[in-house]
Formats: sequence, C-alpha cells, structure tokens
Amino acid sequence: MRPQAHKNTLIALCAVAALGGCSAGPDGVTRSPFSALGFGKPAPVADTNAPALDTTTPDGTESEVIATLLTRRSILPQGPYTQVSDAVLAANARAAEADLRAATLRAEARSKNWLPTLGPQVSLTSLGTIVTSLVVEQVVFDNGRKKAERAYAKADVEVAAVALAQDTNTRVADALTLYLTAQKAEARAKVNADAMADMEHFAWIMDERVKGGVSNSVDRMVVQQKLNQMQSDMASDQEAAAAARAELAAMSATPLDGVSGISPLPTDLTATPLAVVKAEAEATRTVAEARAARAGFLPGLTAVGNVNKNGADAGLTVQADQGIGLGTGAALAAADQQAAAADARVAQTREDAERSLRALQGELASLRRQQAQTAALAEGAEENYRNFAAQQKAGQRSVNDVVGVFESAVDLRRAAAALPFEVARVELKIAALKGVLVDGDRI
Repeated sequence: MRPQAHKNTLIALCAVAALGGCSAGPDGVTRSPFSALGFGKPAPVADTNAPALDTTTPDGTESEVIATLLTRRSILPQGPYTQVSDAVLAANARAAEADLRAATLRAEARSKNWLPTLGPQVSLTSLGTIVTSLVVEQVVFDNGRKKAERAYAKADVEVAAVALAQDTNTRVADALTLYLTAQKAEARAKVNADAMADMEHFAWIMDERVKGGVSNSVDRMVVQQKLNQMQSDMASDQEAAAAARAELAAMSATPLDGVSGISPLPTDLTATPLAVVKAEAEATRTVAEARAARAGFLPGLTAVGNVNKNGADAGLTVQADQGIGLGTGAALAAADQQAAAADARVAQTREDAERSLRALQGELASLRRQQAQTAALAEGAEENYRNFAAQQKAGQRSVNDVVGVFESAVDLRRAAAALPFEVARVELKIAALKGVLVDGDRI
C-alpha cells in the first residue's frame, strides 16, 4: 500500500472513532470503539464445566432473577425423598441447560453491539470496474435500539434460566410421583396379601361344607369369586408398582429398589411460583423487544468510513432501519401495546397459579379429612369382622355373611393404606408449583 493510502486509511478510521466516541458503551461510559474489538482473539467457547446459573450477565450487570433462583432451597427432608431426588438429578440430561448456554452466548454477542462494525464492500462501477472497499460503521445515536437489544438478550438469558429451574423441578416431581405411585400400589397389595390367608380359609370351609352336604355349590362359588377378585386386585397392584419402579429406574443413576417410606412436606410456602417468575422475565424481554422495534422506525445517526485503493472518506448518515409508510403509525402503536399485553400475561399467569394453589390446598384438606375418617372406618370394620367371625364359629352366622363383612373390611383397609400416599402426592404438587424441590445452586 502506498504511503498516501496508509494516511487515508488512518484518517477514515480515526474519523469514525472520533464520531463513535460520542456514544456511550453499555455501561454508559464513553470509550474508544476499538478497545473491545478483540482482533485476532479466538471466538468465545462455552465452558461446559461452569455453573449453569451465574448472576453476572454477559453485559457485566447482576441479574436479580437468577440471584433469586440461586437462593431457593429445597423443602425435601433428608430420607427417601432426597434419595430419589439425588438419583434422578445425577442422571439428568439437562437439555434446558444447553438452551441457557446458547442464550448466554447470544447475550455475549449482543453485549458488544455498541462497537463499530467492519466489513468489505464490493461494487461494480459504470465503467465495468470492480471496486473493493473496507467500510467501518459506528452508531452515534439510535434512539436506544442497541440498548434495548442488549436488554432483550439479558432477559432471554433470564427466561432460559427460569426454564432450566422449571425443568429440574419437574424432573424431581415426576420421579417422586412415580415413587409414590409404586409405594401406594405396594401398600394396597400388602393389605390383600395379609388378608389372603383368611379368605383362603373361608374358601376351604365352603369346600368342606359342600362336600358334607351342608352348603350348596352356589355358596362355594360366591366365596371363590371373592377370593379370585382379591388375588386379581393384588396382582394388579403388584404390576402397577413394578411398572412405576421400572420407569423410575430408567431415569435414575443409582438403584432405588430398597427405598421406601414417605415424609410430610410443608405447604405454607412463600416462594413465588416459577411460572410467574418466568412470565415476568418474558414480559421484560417483550418490553425490550418492543423498544427495539419502536426505535427502528425512528431516524438514527451513524458514522461511516470508507477505505479503498482510491483513498478514504468519512461522514455521517441519517437513516431508519424501518421504512416509513402508511402503516407506520399502527406499527408504532402495536409496539407500545406489546408492553401492556406482557403485563396482562403476567397477571393472568399469577391468577392461574393462585387458582391452582387454592385447588390443591382444598384437595389436600379433603384428603386429610378422608384419611382420618377412613382410618376410623377401617378400624370399626375390622372390629365388626372379628365379631362376625366369632359368631360364625359359634354357629350364629353363615360363612357368606362373614365373607361379606371381611370383604368390606379389606376394601376399607386398602383405602386407608392408599390415602397417605395421596396426601403426599398433593403436598408434592404444591411444592412443585412453588418450585422448591431442588436447591438453586444445584440447578
């Protein structure tokens, strides 16, 4: 390159730098537009070993949303619940984490959008000559469009972070639901297994009575049918438990066959539901998007430098990203309306979460009442069965009478055995709605 070309190049670049220096960086501090270009530096690569949630966003500011997520604590007590939770989290594929890292890299790229852009320009002159130029552009004033783009990228990271928290909590909730399903089926099957000896004894008595001509075959068939039904119910429960256990094993890193038992969970939780947190983050992102769209309709000021073999020049251009037409007014109004729509969605999400919470609390109160009543009824039915059995031995009751009472007692015992797990299921749903099944620093 000739000395004069060197001089022209420097003049153009310095002119753009001087004009661009009038604009502030992302933190509001005026700086040289070339200080952070990073010529010759390799492209940033995501560190897959780094924590998924980081309160410091790519633009250097702190995210209150992510900080709040990190402070959340799990309400699961040490015991079977935490054993299940640890096992399924260890095997988590963490697809939502990949989305979060992608959003973080997009925000990293957006955080540098205030810097000048450089690029080649190839044109064909009227004389058929190809002219190659290096064009440098620096936005001086853009009505806040690039600032809104940075805000959008930051909010996009926060939305992805909340989605990751939701995904992790949902995984633990699904695993614990399978665990409770297996426990419930096993408890019901145990009731039948414990009662099977008595029912088989009644069937034997009826066989002997039919052989002795005391009872007819119809009575024996009735008792045998009840025995068969009890065996079928037990087999169905055992199959349901095995299916739930198998599905749980498929999503666990360690075996959970020996884990059993349940623990009460607190339900007076103050944490904001994750669905509401996500809606608020999405509203922030929508507002930023609307501001960027609105700024695109307004004229901005850009410094442009052009360097080619014939020399260099620099200047200012005034232009808008979006053309102005008959529909511009409506487009601007639509951009303004996006913010109101976002607020409405947050309010609707908050209302839906509150309704779901109230419904679960009502269901929980009903189940607890049923649990107490069913336990009392089962105890009364057991006492009634013992009285009928004693009367049958004394010849005062028929075998069919005792079998009918015994069947009712078994049904109540099965219901009483299942209700604690139904209560635990609703408690788990409330905790999942609030998003407090996993510690924030484990997400």
